[in-house]
Amino acid sequence: MGPETYTEKWLLQQIDSTLAFYYPTCIDEENGGYHHRFYDNGELSSDTTKHLVGTSRFIYNFSIGAILGRGGFCKDAAEHGLRFLQEYHQDKVNGGYFWSLDGQEVTVDKKYAYGHAFVLLAASKAYEAGIDWARDVVESVYQVLEKHFWEAPYQLYADELTADWSEMSEYRGQNANMHMCEAMMAAYEATSDRKYLERAYEIADAVTGRLAAQTKGLIWEHYTTDWQPDWTFVETEESKQEFRPHGFVPGHSIEWSKLLLMLDRHISEPWILDRAVHLYQEGFQKGADMEYGGIIYSISADKVMMDTDKYYWVQAETFGASALLAAKLGNPAYWQRYKAMLDYCSDNFIDQEHGGGWFNMLFRDNLRQSPIKSEKAKADYHPIANYYETLRAMGAV
Repeated sequence: MGPETYTEKWLLQQIDSTLAFYYPTCIDEENGGYHHRFYDNGELSSDTTKHLVGTSRFIYNFSIGAILGRGGFCKDAAEHGLRFLQEYHQDKVNGGYFWSLDGQEVTVDKKYAYGHAFVLLAASKAYEAGIDWARDVVESVYQVLEKHFWEAPYQLYADELTADWSEMSEYRGQNANMHMCEAMMAAYEATSDRKYLERAYEIADAVTGRLAAQTKGLIWEHYTTDWQPDWTFVETEESKQEFRPHGFVPGHSIEWSKLLLMLDRHISEPWILDRAVHLYQEGFQKGADMEYGGIIYSISADKVMMDTDKYYWVQAETFGASALLAAKLGNPAYWQRYKAMLDYCSDNFIDQEHGGGWFNMLFRDNLRQSPIKSEKAKADYHPIANYYETLRAMGAV
């Protein structure tokens, strides 16, 4: 059984309209790479920041378009970004990738595991999309991660280092590792090299097993250097708060559920499905807003609603995880959840007026917060990724 609404055809139309919202406006002919910050109507803001995550997410989006045989521009648009990534984001002296640029000038030279996870994801999908030289990028970023970020005793990645790799932050976080798991699976699917799959497995087991067990089944975001929960950490630097959220984040439990189901395609062990179901149910039960719809952003350490705003990515991960659970378990209740979430997103997040793209963030009652549709690291990667994974779960890809 599959969904009666939001079918394969609808998902492909959404991918098309999302790519069409950004392309060709996003292509920066002057500096290379992409323009990152868009108003609702598709106009660019004056901000010329180029974020490593945003650049990588655009490469991912266009690579997915090429893999699916959508617009003929997709492969060229992906390669355009990959060239910029290698030419300007890459640190040619010390290796690795700078966090942000203004035009072509480096503004934040620190090295973050989160950013490198997205480089690996982008290069993997670019290679799968037929950009042959992306294979070398996949291998080289893996080696950088292995040399500087990987903490073998914990089977997890550290978070932040200085540009020359000489100083490592004491901060440890699950968010970078979650996206590293996703990227390692993409690298395996693109190259068939099992070292990537084995690494994805190790990370998934460490986070959803060992770390989750320390915090009674939900996944805490922040950790000490020996990977114990850091209950007191609060990120004060505004530009990093998006990547180091405060509290338990129900959307991350749901996203982990989806990633475990993706892992299950390649390594099927009972614990993987058990944890996927558990994390989905926990995230949904703790995060579902029964009054206004959707999933709230965060809850406190004692499981009380904290940040009740609605973030686009949380809703996207929820429809994706619902679809993967429905396909895996053959349980129509998950298809109903998938439909209900996409009903909510169609009513509130998917911009019907301007023909594509998702609004970034809404207040709890679903009112708009800003006329900026896409911030510098957004690029609608989460909706496209979940449209794509849902298509795979349906057997359409």
